[in-house]
Amino acid sequence: MLRLQSIKSRIGPWSFYKQALAIALPVMLQQLIMSMVSLVDNFMVAGLGDVSMAAVNVTNHLVFVFFVIVNTICMAGGIYIAQFNGANDADGMKSAFSFKAIFAFTVAIIYFVICRVFPQELLGFMTTSNAARDEIVAAGSSYLRIVSWAFFPMALSLSIATSFREIAKPKIPLIISGAATVINTFANWVLIYGNLGAPRLEVAGAAYSTLIARVIEAAAFIIYAKSSGAPFFAGIKRIFVIRKKLVAEIFAKSGMIFASEMSWIVSETLMIAMYNRRGGAEVVAGMAAGWTIANIFFLLFGGLWTASAVLVGGALGAGKLDEGRKSALWLKWGGAVAGIILAIPGALITMGLVPLVFSNLSADARMNCLGLVFVILGYLPLWCFLNVQFAVSRAGGDTALGMYTDVSVNVFLFAPGSILLSLFTNIAPVPMFALLKLTDIVKLFIARYLLRKEKWVKNLTVID
Repeated sequence: MLRLQSIKSRIGPWSFYKQALAIALPVMLQQLIMSMVSLVDNFMVAGLGDVSMAAVNVTNHLVFVFFVIVNTICMAGGIYIAQFNGANDADGMKSAFSFKAIFAFTVAIIYFVICRVFPQELLGFMTTSNAARDEIVAAGSSYLRIVSWAFFPMALSLSIATSFREIAKPKIPLIISGAATVINTFANWVLIYGNLGAPRLEVAGAAYSTLIARVIEAAAFIIYAKSSGAPFFAGIKRIFVIRKKLVAEIFAKSGMIFASEMSWIVSETLMIAMYNRRGGAEVVAGMAAGWTIANIFFLLFGGLWTASAVLVGGALGAGKLDEGRKSALWLKWGGAVAGIILAIPGALITMGLVPLVFSNLSADARMNCLGLVFVILGYLPLWCFLNVQFAVSRAGGDTALGMYTDVSVNVFLFAPGSILLSLFTNIAPVPMFALLKLTDIVKLFIARYLLRKEKWVKNLTVID
């Protein structure tokens, strides 16, 4: 009986999960729509062959690095928006949003210059020793030069979209970003293959489609945030008015988040570069296709992060520390269960999707795709549990937990393991990935130990 009560205390009541789902589902649905549209995009590009598919996806990994950096800034500011929202402090929310918008746009400028000046060097690193390296770099460089213009509207969209989620209004980003992804898909159909009298631009058409969609998305976010009177939104006159002490605090938090996220993305990029050395375009295209499908299942992570920010961060900001503790516990175990529930049907969905969507890829590319997704689904429950631990700690301002966990494992285990397996073994890309991800078990135990210290149980709205 006591054991049953202990399990119930960990799982929590259904009423809590109904509240969490109301917050998480719109975020998950938005990611699902974007992932499905991305899948359609890849289907269109795959029709051009393995090399074009590889070029677009290797380039999109560089775009993803930009997304991670900007998202790091948004997460740091978002910690305070969620807590200021719990404290009903509109001025504090505006200051935190201003931090997001200013520094996200600054990153966009820097990253734009790097990608415009060094496209071949960046793509060359990602495809070192690949048999189709020259063709992939040539096609990818033209794509990157165009899509790099999208960094500016992306920075603004992310700043506003994440802020709406942090004040428990996730349906707005769902509608706007969902519409933008539909526009992206339609523009792909028109420009990649030259439909409706448009020129056939192939890979460049995919880049122009992304740029068009991102500009429309950013414009829609700005118009809606201003017209609806969003409590966090700071217009041109207010954008540079920020509490100095708040900026210093967010910088301290963002530095640790940046160290955590960059250690992760750099180690992942290194791993991709290492397994791309095996074979030719079929490896790059197949593994990239696998990540496209896997993104459908990663929708859980966005929902868990948003629910943690709102439920845990909001409770802490309102001074309800015990409520924050309970929410954190229930989200951890609920997330792991959700990962298990999704993994099994996910495998069946994948077996149906790969032959249908990627029929134009080679048989070897499709096998790499299937294998990668199956490995990812096997790790999904572990990753859900780990993501909630990170999300809870950040909701309370403890960004050191993620930094210590990610940096230590990525620097001393994951990155060296990628290099050693690549240089001294003939192991194929999928088994290489599976072995390297065993290091996440170490992350789980480090994060669990640090989370129990409860350095995250803080009300951040009280600034001296």
